[in-house]
Amino acid sequence: MSAIDIESTMNINVMYFASLADEAKCQQETVSVQQDTSLTELYEQLNQKHRFSRPQSELRVAVNDYFAKWTDQINDGDSVVFITPVAGG
Repeated sequence: MSAIDIESTMNINVMYFASLADEAKCQQETVSVQQDTSLTELYEQLNQKHRFSRPQSELRVAVNDYFAKWTDQINDGDSVVFITPVAGG
């Protein structure tokens, strides 16, 4: 990998809970993505890899322990959590 390739990618720590963790067969992983990857694109890439049963529209997303919008930017070293709906009772 050349220096240009390294500079154009970022490492994102992704955490999974509930059904997503079961489907990913892990609770967290670090993924390397292009510098301008959006949260929507990140989920789409991971969905292709793990074949999640839930569409993005049913999930919330958090970045660095704060709820985020799907349009928010992510940066190298960020922690991203995809959150499934929680049933109330």
